Amino acid sequence: MPNTPPSSLSFSRRSFLTRSALTMGMAVTGTGLLAACGSDEPSTDASAEGGLKPFTFLSGIPLETLSMAIELYAVAGGFFAKHGLDVTLQQTKGTSQALQTMLAGVAPVTRLGQMEVMAAITDSNQPLINIGTCFRTSAVRFVYSKSKHPVEKPDDLVGQTMGVPSEGGNSDKVVSLVMAAGGLDPKQCKRQVVGLTPGTFSLVKQGRIVGYVTTVDVANILVNQDPDVGVFDPAKYAKADSQVYVTSKDALVKDADDLRKFLAGVHDSLAALVADTNFDKALPILRKHYSFATLDDDKIARPSLTMLRNGWMGGDLSGPLLTVDEEAWAAGYKELLDAGMVKPGGDPAAWYDNSMLPKA
Repeated sequence: MPNTPPSSLSFSRRSFLTRSALTMGMAVTGTGLLAACGSDEPSTDASAEGGLKPFTFLSGIPLETLSMAIELYAVAGGFFAKHGLDVTLQQTKGTSQALQTMLAGVAPVTRLGQMEVMAAITDSNQPLINIGTCFRTSAVRFVYSKSKHPVEKPDDLVGQTMGVPSEGGNSDKVVSLVMAAGGLDPKQCKRQVVGLTPGTFSLVKQGRIVGYVTTVDVANILVNQDPDVGVFDPAKYAKADSQVYVTSKDALVKDADDLRKFLAGVHDSLAALVADTNFDKALPILRKHYSFATLDDDKIARPSLTMLRNGWMGGDLSGPLLTVDEEAWAAGYKELLDAGMVKPGGDPAAWYDNSMLPKA
C-alpha cells in the first residue's frame, strides 16, 4: 500500500463501511464509522460472519490515529471476532459527545480520560464505571514552536492560548491539570478549539495559538517535518491523565456478557502489541485493513507505537494488562481534588470494576 501524504488522513475504502442496520441517531450524525472482523471484505450481515454479535464502541477521538491502535488491531486482527463480536468503531464529535451518547444507551462502552470520568461522577453524579485502563500515562502531547514560544513547563502557558480538540473534553482538562500542577490558575491559559491534524501547526506558526494538544503519532509527524516543532509530554506534571474504558451502571448489568467479550478482545489485542517487539506482525495486518498517514509511514508508525506501548503499560511491559490499579486510581482523584477539578467527598474505589476483565 503506498504511503499517504501527511495532509491526507483517510481510511482505505475496503474497511470504511456504513451500515444501514446501525442507527446511531442524531447524536453521532456526520461522524466516522469503521467496522471489520479481520477479513478482507467484512460482511454487514452478522449471520454471514459465523453468528458474530454486532457491538458498537464509541470513540471520542478520530479513528485515523495510532492512538486507536489497540481497538483497530482488535478489529483487523480478528481478536474481537475470536470472542464472538462484530465490532463497529463509531467516532463521535469529541469525548464529551461520546460520554453522552453512551449514557443515552446507544452503545455500552467508550474510552475516556480519568479526569473526565471523575469530574462527571463528582460534578453531576453520572453513573459511570471504569472497567479497564488502556493508558497508564498520558496519551497526548503538546506541540509548540521552539522559535516562537517554547512550552517546556507550566509557567510557559501563562497568558497564552492553547489549542484543544474539544472544549471541556480531556484535552482541555489536561491543560488545566498541568497548570494546576505548577501552582497556577488554569484560567491564566485560554483555550481555542482546533483540529488534531498536522495542518493545525500553521496556527502556531502564525502566533494565533502557543501550541495545541494532539496525539503522539501526529506529534511525531510534525517533528519529522519541521525542526522548529517542540513536543511537551504532560505526563511530566499531570499524573491523573490515564485513559480508561467506561460503561454505565445499567450497561454493566444489562450488557455484562458483551462487555466481557469486548474486553477479552481488547486484552488479546494489547497482549499481541506488547509482545510484538518491532510491530513486524501488527503493522502488515493493520495496513491490510486501514490506510492513514501515521500508519503508512514506517518512520512514524514504529516509534509512535513504541511510545504508545510505554503509555499503555506505564513503562512496565511485564505489568498486568488493563487492570485498574486501585492506588493509582485513588491518587489520581487526590491530584484532581488538589487541583480543584473535582468535588470532594467522592469514593474512587466505587468507580471501577476489574471483574469484567479476563482472568489471568
